Amino acid sequence: MAWLYLAIAIAGEVAGTTALKASNGLTHLGYTGLSFASYGFAFYFLAIVLKSVPVGIAYGIWSGAGVALVTLIGVFGFGQKLDFFAYIGIGLIVCGVLVLNLLSNASPH
Repeated sequence: MAWLYLAIAIAGEVAGTTALKASNGLTHLGYTGLSFASYGFAFYFLAIVLKSVPVGIAYGIWSGAGVALVTLIGVFGFGQKLDFFAYIGIGLIVCGVLVLNLLSNASPH
């Protein structure tokens, strides 16, 4: 269940960050409220995950997956442009998350 809860926490963090961008500096109250609620949701599920998954592993996966997903939303949803090295950096983050999940013995499987 920890991995399902981690996926839920990641989804909450991605929703919160996307709503934060859409809030236009916290000036649109609907998106601002959605952002705060989404982050609360994300932290709640991350806290549950931390009962059984080491903090470094859980946070690395949570933040790395969040960065990659928010980047995709930024590019396709908000029309943001990235250069070659930004894509390389995001790719390295994704590779790090995969190594933690698939190869590391520190991560409970």
